[in-house]
Amino acid sequence: MDNIMNEAERKFKNAIEATGQEFASIRTGRASPALVERLQVSYYGAATPLNQIATISAPEARLLVIQPYDRNSIPDIEKAITQSDLGLMPSDDGEVVRLPIPQLTEERRKELSKLVKVRAEEGRVHVRNVRRDAVEALREEEKKGDSTKDDLHRGMDDIQKSTDKYVKEIDELMEKKIQELMEI
Repeated sequence: MDNIMNEAERKFKNAIEATGQEFASIRTGRASPALVERLQVSYYGAATPLNQIATISAPEARLLVIQPYDRNSIPDIEKAITQSDLGLMPSDDGEVVRLPIPQLTEERRKELSKLVKVRAEEGRVHVRNVRRDAVEALREEEKKGDSTKDDLHRGMDDIQKSTDKYVKEIDELMEKKIQELMEI
């Protein structure tokens, strides 16, 4: 039973981490390398995360500078940024790609807030799926005779408490991100 609980706890933490990364990739009015680092760039025919082919920095509050390791990849980087849903226009000088981050409009803030809520719900669904799998594993253990009915109920209670804790954590991350988006 401890194995099941430990595995569920690990998966819960992974769900929180993945949700946090999703939120980081949603742009606010400030420049953050997390905004583009997971962007997939077609690099010599292979889809490669941008952070593996370039250094990304934020020298100013509203500017990202992308310094590719290979200058020949600049057009591919620009294409990936333009085709993404970020709504940003890159410019380059042959050495680096500059990505100015414009101020968000009220309409865009609301759109991004909806996107944050969708990503949060995906995170909650992931947490609930982990709970379902753990409960099934506990029931299976009880069927085999490896644990008692009391162990099953105790385990289910523990799983539910963890589920509630992690869903609350996702909700807090969501509220924080929405608040960040609504700042002027």
